[in-house]
Amino acid sequence: MTNLTVRSAGELAAKMGITVSEWTAERTAGSMPVEGNRQPYGLLHGGASAVLAETLASVHAALLAPDGKVPVGTDLNCTHHRAMTSGTVHGVSTVAHAGRSMASFEIVLTDEAGRRTCTSRLSCAFIDARGPVPPLQ
Repeated sequence: MTNLTVRSAGELAAKMGITVSEWTAERTAGSMPVEGNRQPYGLLHGGASAVLAETLASVHAALLAPDGKVPVGTDLNCTHHRAMTSGTVHGVSTVAHAGRSMASFEIVLTDEAGRRTCTSRLSCAFIDARGPVPPLQ
């Protein structure tokens, strides 16, 4: 896993300015700007938080997927605790369960002061890949 290069976490992540800064079997971390991801009242959009959480956990799941399998999300849950209007939101994904057919992750999002803004959980099923499994890009 140390030779894995993550250049992009997908089209949506790129549009939202998400960067993945750390990816190991134990944790995946990244961040996203609040600017450009706000709802009409000027607050960080809850859906943007969900995208950051799912992106981090999906990269994490891809690292843990058994050979010949790819992860697909089956459940995403987000509890929003604190609003953000500016700055950068940071996230860390940790493994709650990793098995042969599914995995679950807890993703904690925080503001720049380290205060929790959102707690998420993503569950993924590992399904047979249709063709060669592409590397994370």
